[in-house]
Amino acid sequence: MSGGHSHGGGHAGGAHRWRLQVAFGLVAVYFVVELVAGLMSGSLALLSDAGHMAADVVALGAALVATSIASRPDTTGRRTFGSYRAEVFASGLAVLLMIGVSIYIVVEAIGRMGEGAEVASGTMLVVGGVGLVVNLIALFLLRGGAGESLNVKGAYLEVAADTLGSVGVIVAGVMVAQTGNALWDTGIALAIALFVAVRAVFLGREVLAVLGQHAPSGVVPDEVEGALASVPGVSDVHDLHVWTLTSGMNVATAHLMTEESADAHAVLDAARDVMRSRFGVEHATLQVEPNTHTGCKEVTW
Repeated sequence: MSGGHSHGGGHAGGAHRWRLQVAFGLVAVYFVVELVAGLMSGSLALLSDAGHMAADVVALGAALVATSIASRPDTTGRRTFGSYRAEVFASGLAVLLMIGVSIYIVVEAIGRMGEGAEVASGTMLVVGGVGLVVNLIALFLLRGGAGESLNVKGAYLEVAADTLGSVGVIVAGVMVAQTGNALWDTGIALAIALFVAVRAVFLGREVLAVLGQHAPSGVVPDEVEGALASVPGVSDVHDLHVWTLTSGMNVATAHLMTEESADAHAVLDAARDVMRSRFGVEHATLQVEPNTHTGCKEVTW
């Protein structure tokens, strides 16, 4: 039996941790400001965007936690996969928060219909403008690491969505100021709520795919099996499993049956290179067995 383990070097997210920290601080402070302003002004658009910002605070915090946990040694000896999935659980919390915010805004919007709610358009314009500046600064910071780290890329996309929300708040403020009709605030709030709900559904699907140990996006198990079977010296491949541990960390296991004349070390190295170069799997545990070995039987699942 042979085990092939390919361990990556330092995490790219760690090198850009300072970007996440600054962006997190900016977004968290602005979230508090926007929430208070939304409650004081009576603007649903501000409240809905504040809810969106709350989800992004969680997402940025999860990214920060993930970069910290990635380099933290396990002192219990029981976490054989480490604690990388803390990021996935935090993302799941963000999904629930986003859905809750969307439901709240829809209920409030329905309750306001037919009522002459007063909305402070000036507060909306000021807070929306500040939010746009904050989001643009955060985008500039995160853009530098988005191409190297999936954690940073995810945070970058979250802030990009926030930027659209700030633009929506500004538009709502302008329309309310010009028309005096609070329905503009309600309508744009509903649009933001719908946008947040759609994003929550897509993010939730990704979370469930990871927790359900589905094959990573873009990785087809049949193609992996075929690629391993084509390695010189391999006569059969079975017990193949490939899944995502957390975002950007794909892992796999497989049994490789080899011909009698095959060099097990060469087969192992070649198979490991295939997994890394073709499928982006840095950690592959590969068991190499001669085809004369009859003790290995596939498990029922």
